[in-house]
Amino acid sequence: MKTPNAYSAACPTRQILDRVGDKWAVLILLLLREEPLRFNQLRRAIEGISQKMLSQVLKSLERDGLVKRRAIATVPVTVEYSITPLGKTLAAAVDPLRDWAERNLKEVLAAQRRYDAQHHANAA
Repeated sequence: MKTPNAYSAACPTRQILDRVGDKWAVLILLLLREEPLRFNQLRRAIEGISQKMLSQVLKSLERDGLVKRRAIATVPVTVEYSITPLGKTLAAAVDPLRDWAERNLKEVLAAQRRYDAQHHANAA
């Protein structure tokens, strides 16, 4: 295998960066870091995510080895998701980004308002 180079279009590193850049994946990982959760618990906890999107992201996270799916023999079958050790390392890496976003939200929103006002005035 060649040395990874994320700037190369063919580098598999980009697939991992896509996962890190997916807001739903990040939110799921951060929630599962606390405790294993069932599908509907995740759906209720993450406002705005559709059932289809949650299912797709969970499958991708499972495929990447970041989340583990466990079926529990009940009627109906209960499915629980938990974070893997590899997933914990990613969650630890992206949590500072969540923290940064929360700490700098006001400044970013103010910058967006200034930008929009300036560009709206220039367009008129």
